Amino acid sequence: MSPLPASALRTLGLAVLAWVLCGPVHAALDLAERAQVVEVVDGDTVLLDDGRHVRLVGIQSPKLPLGRPGFEAWPLAEEAKAALSALTLGRDVGLGYGGRRNDRHGRALAHLYLLDEAGGAGLWVQGALLEAGMARVYSFADNRALIGEMLASERRARTLSRGIWADPFYAVRTPDGVDGHDGGFQIVEGIVLKAALVKGRVYLNFGADWKSDFTVTLAPAVRRVFEAEGIDPLVYDGKRVRVRGWIESYNGPMIEASHPEQIEVIED
Repeated sequence: MSPLPASALRTLGLAVLAWVLCGPVHAALDLAERAQVVEVVDGDTVLLDDGRHVRLVGIQSPKLPLGRPGFEAWPLAEEAKAALSALTLGRDVGLGYGGRRNDRHGRALAHLYLLDEAGGAGLWVQGALLEAGMARVYSFADNRALIGEMLASERRARTLSRGIWADPFYAVRTPDGVDGHDGGFQIVEGIVLKAALVKGRVYLNFGADWKSDFTVTLAPAVRRVFEAEGIDPLVYDGKRVRVRGWIESYNGPMIEASHPEQIEVIED
């Protein structure tokens, strides 16, 4: 693989670049298609020379307004776009699919790889952005490939306060600190005070008052997905967990989980 442009040194940082070039090789998906990146739209979306937009599946980078009236750019949105540009703009890439292939906007939902000298999967772009702290893991029930690897990369960046992890806007919330974040995607860490099964639905309660405190809930069909993978959601009782998802308001702030990777048990 040819060296990254000088701008990548400034955007990603020397420490991250060293990991990118010399770090461990991630398990790659089979490449279904190959193309060239001709435009970077934002920190997690690119345009290919065949006219397709690719949404880098499994991650969420800081958002730009992109023509949305009244929408303010999130902190580090321009830096995230610059990082993705430094990695991919004008370069040949391969697309790997691990689930649903297109979203409702017609964008390809793919893992993106720079091509190596043999035309195979080289640098994994999602992994590089996560290691740089320019994205966080944002997974879906119908697109779960490589989530474990992505969570590991995110944890390393967060531990080192890289990129977004040095900004309070992206802080991991406590169960008491999610009020006012309704409608937003958040990561919340705390101890499950009570795990309960009520009429087939699981409730993970993080406070003494289930009518007002933060809760994670699993619909009956989702509970069966957990159980099919050997996870009894009731074992979260008393555990410290890190959960990610969209904050809704129903008897207090709530996250509706849809797949197991949304809930990480934090070991002592």
